[in-house]
Amino acid sequence: MSESVDPYTDPETGILRNRIGARTQAALDQAEGDLSVHRLVELADRYPVAPSGDLDELRGIHRHLFQDLYEWAGRTRTVDIRKPDGQPFLPASRIEVGTRFVFEELRADNQLRSMSRPTFIERLAHHYDALNYAHPFREGNGRAQRVFWSRVARDAGWHLDWRRVSAERNNEASRAATERSDLRPLREMFDAITTARRPRERGTPRAALDAARLAFGAPATEATRTTPTTFEAGTRRLPPGRMSDRSPGIGD
Repeated sequence: MSESVDPYTDPETGILRNRIGARTQAALDQAEGDLSVHRLVELADRYPVAPSGDLDELRGIHRHLFQDLYEWAGRTRTVDIRKPDGQPFLPASRIEVGTRFVFEELRADNQLRSMSRPTFIERLAHHYDALNYAHPFREGNGRAQRVFWSRVARDAGWHLDWRRVSAERNNEASRAATERSDLRPLREMFDAITTARRPRERGTPRAALDAARLAFGAPATEATRTTPTTFEAGTRRLPPGRMSDRSPGIGD
């Protein structure tokens, strides 16, 4: 697999181009942690993003979280990426159609509302894996997605306490789902962090989003580090008859 040129990376420093002038990965990690936490508090206070349950909502969350750091905050990536030692994520050229399928499935599940706890956990694991595979942004996918799923869970009557799971466990569970189509670790993870919301908590975003803010000890850049890549087709299939992850000219 050959490496492609990453327009998001500063060739002089080797790190992502950023608004604050950080020139080392440590400085960028620290700034991302500090600035995105500040923006998470704002999201918890007033959630200034329309809860549309689609890519527009996820873009809005990402834009709000990372507006101080990245010029491209809230915009989907234009390069193909993968984990350093894992399989590629969805090709950039397929993000629009891929996420449309993901969110159509979520709507078909009534945004996970009116479900028993076991069914909620099972379906959340499925949708979490599908959106994680899409990985729409060059960086910051994990934090934006945790805010999104916290909001979906809140409106469905559940609370996701991300403080109960480590970055390592989340990454291992996500890898099992992505690379082996094994959703059991994700289901077990969500079983450990899902509780019913008390009536007075419903419609109040602070608890869910504060939990997302307190999620993993490592900065989001460590928990979701990705590298640019030339996509290899055929590594993963979405449900037959709906969408293939192989696009003409990609990986041929």
